[in-house]
Amino acid sequence: MTDGGSPDTTVLAGDSAEFAAPVSGAVPGPDQVERGTPWRAVSVAMAGAFMAILDTFIVLVALPTIQHGLHASDAQIQFVVAGYQIIYAVMMITGARLGDRYGRRLVFTAGMALFTLASAGCAAAPGPATLIGARLVQGLGASLMFPQVFSMIQVLVPAERRSQVLGVFGAVIGGASVFGQLIGGLLISANLFHSTWRPVFWVNVPVGLLALLLAVRWIPENRSEQSRRLDLAGAGVLTIVILLVIVPLIEGRQLGWPAWTWASLAAGLAMLAVFIRVERGVAARGGSPLVALRVFSERAFSLGVLLVLAVYAGLSSFFLVLSLVLQDGLRLSPLGAGLVYLPEAAVFFAASLIAGRLGPDRSRTLLRTGILVLILGYGAVIAVAALAGGRLGFWEIIPCLTVQGIGAGLVVTPLFGAILSRIRPEETGTAAGVLSTAQQLGGSIGVAVIGVLFFDTLGVGVAGVARYAHAFAIAVCFNTATAVAGAVLVFFLVRSRTDAAE
Repeated sequence: MTDGGSPDTTVLAGDSAEFAAPVSGAVPGPDQVERGTPWRAVSVAMAGAFMAILDTFIVLVALPTIQHGLHASDAQIQFVVAGYQIIYAVMMITGARLGDRYGRRLVFTAGMALFTLASAGCAAAPGPATLIGARLVQGLGASLMFPQVFSMIQVLVPAERRSQVLGVFGAVIGGASVFGQLIGGLLISANLFHSTWRPVFWVNVPVGLLALLLAVRWIPENRSEQSRRLDLAGAGVLTIVILLVIVPLIEGRQLGWPAWTWASLAAGLAMLAVFIRVERGVAARGGSPLVALRVFSERAFSLGVLLVLAVYAGLSSFFLVLSLVLQDGLRLSPLGAGLVYLPEAAVFFAASLIAGRLGPDRSRTLLRTGILVLILGYGAVIAVAALAGGRLGFWEIIPCLTVQGIGAGLVVTPLFGAILSRIRPEETGTAAGVLSTAQQLGGSIGVAVIGVLFFDTLGVGVAGVARYAHAFAIAVCFNTATAVAGAVLVFFLVRSRTDAAE
């Protein structure tokens, strides 16, 4: 069905295509899809997703250099990471709905333009406050780009080829995650035009401009005929909840935990109750709440949300601390630190491919095996760092990272599919949106919490290798705790699925 306003605008029937949701009754027009898979359009969309995920990880290896170059505090470098993830998380579902309503190509290109402009702002930032502000705008641009990719795949790719394209998309996301630190190390070590860390942001500008041009040329406009309303009130209240929790966790240690930090944490819990009430009110009025609370009536899904929070709180925060230990503690260059990640990246990628090929029928076994291997990897880091002390070197760390990479690859790949398998088809989009939001929130919370442990243990003044090793061991206890919590949740998740099958 074609919109009268433009001959190349396909208006799609059916429910919102948020994230990985199937589009009921949505059939691409014959003039909109290339014969076979429309790789040109899909590749441009995936380039946007690659940039959004890459900027979560490429910054981690650059943090020590950024901190020294801008004379930033420990709290400020945490906000460089967490601020991006917070806005990304809160606005992701809203970004999906904007694409459904106003056109996915339009919202994708708007997000790409905003992301590219914010990247230039990050690269030119004269101080930490400016950099944090630009990162918040970057997160907003990412939240507009990323959800359109799932929708475009569902809409533009023929059903019989969709699983192949989604597999490629998974590899793109995995590649952006695991190679981000290596790319960051290469760019910083190149020290282009004597600009040290700034190329990790400048690189987005030419890539973003090229993607914008190709998106306008190759991606056909499409939207949903039955788009969901925006829940700006819910998004606003959720943002307040997150800030009330994250800000005191990051600032509290440095300020000596004044009374306002505890009051803010308490207020965050109170505002969470307000958020739930707002969402129920939106649903009662026949609207589309940001988070449809009805999906939490499925016990397996509620456990799954907690599992996603736990897994990503551990994964994202670990790389923050590891970057600081490798560069500030062991005095490796950014490139050297990036190379330390390479074996883990390789085994993560291999484990992800194996997990993907085993298929959804093996998801429970993969989750159980992967989370146990992940615990083993974190535990090995604690043991090595604690025993080596001042003799800690990167060669002792690499085998631990390799074990951790295998566990992470086996967990991350089947995670969403295992959780969503029990959700009714008409609610898959909403549920996937909640999980994607939990993924980013878990990362920002993990960064805030591990910063308290690491920097508090490290203390102030000149810190030698022994102190970094000790702080590393203490901080990774948090990662181990998140993995253990994940193992418990996997047990109950699998048990819940088994009970339902019986």
